[in-house]
Amino acid sequence: MLRLLSLMRAAGGGRRYRDPSGGARVPSLCSAPPPQPAIAAKEPFPVELQAGKTYGWCACGHSKRQPFCDGSHKKEAPGLSSLRFTPTQTGPALLCGCKRTRSPPYCDGSHREDAVQAAPLPPRS
Repeated sequence: MLRLLSLMRAAGGGRRYRDPSGGARVPSLCSAPPPQPAIAAKEPFPVELQAGKTYGWCACGHSKRQPFCDGSHKKEAPGLSSLRFTPTQTGPALLCGCKRTRSPPYCDGSHREDAVQAAPLPPRS
């Protein structure tokens, strides 16, 4: 136990945890949960992609150039960043707009889930 406490103290930072038995607070190795992206759209974005070209897909949901990144995550969603990808085939594709896909950047139908459909869309300026 002492060795674990020493390791945790050496790690520094993070949340503090109070031992339920009333012991001292020690730093936790667990960090805060990652920020959640905003739902940019409740349907996919149809796009034409070029094979071999690298794209930056907006993963935060705040870009004004959906579905592509414009750097908005730096201010609106620190901790999130774009997903850079290079398609192997030229042609049409459906890129995720709800940011909940399990196969980013491509749409997998997650936008049909009740939680996505019930969520508000961020304001557009």
